[in-house]
Amino acid sequence: MDPAPLVGEPLALDLVNTVTGDPDGDGTVDLLATHDALRSWLHLQSDRLGAATGEVDLAALHALRAHVADAVEHARRGEAPPGPVLRALTAAGRAAPAYFELAHDGNAVVAQVRRSGDPTRDLLARLAEAAVDLLTDPAVRSVRACEGPGCRLLFLPAHPRRRWCSPALCGNRVRVARYYQRHKGGT
Repeated sequence: MDPAPLVGEPLALDLVNTVTGDPDGDGTVDLLATHDALRSWLHLQSDRLGAATGEVDLAALHALRAHVADAVEHARRGEAPPGPVLRALTAAGRAAPAYFELAHDGNAVVAQVRRSGDPTRDLLARLAEAAVDLLTDPAVRSVRACEGPGCRLLFLPAHPRRRWCSPALCGNRVRVARYYQRHKGGT
C-alpha cells in the first residue's frame, strides 16, 4: 500500500513532504512519482491551488521540489539558501506571471488571481510563490523535522512541544514502541 501524503502544513512544506521515508525504513518514497499520484495530491490541495488542468512535467516539478526542500532546510537553520536555488524559485515564479481576472458577481466587481502559461509553468509558479511565502516568513526558523523513527517529514508547530508530523501516525508509533519496551519481558 502506498502511503498517503500528509497535508495541512504550509503548501511549500506539503510539497517537500511528498518525499517521505519508506514505511519499512529502507529508503525513500516519492508520493508524486506518477501523474496519477500528482493528480491525487493536487485534489487534496485544491482549496489552495485550484482545480488541476492539463498534464504537468513531473521532472520539472521534482526539480522545483528539490529546490524548495533545499531552501527550507537552509532557512530553518538560519542559513542563506544557495543562490542557484533562490534563482530557480524566482525563475519558476516569473515563468507564469500572475494577473487579475475581473468579473461582476451581480453585486460588485470581484478579482481572481490567474496565471498565464502552460499547466507546468502555472503549477510551478504557484508552488514557488508558496515557497516564497514560507521562506520570507520569520516562522520558517520554527520548521521542525519529525522525531518519529525513520520519518523525514517537516512541520511548522502550532505548539512549541509538538514533536511529530502527526500524533496519529508517528506519535502513535512512538507511544506503541514505548509501551512494548515497558511490557516486553512481562506477560
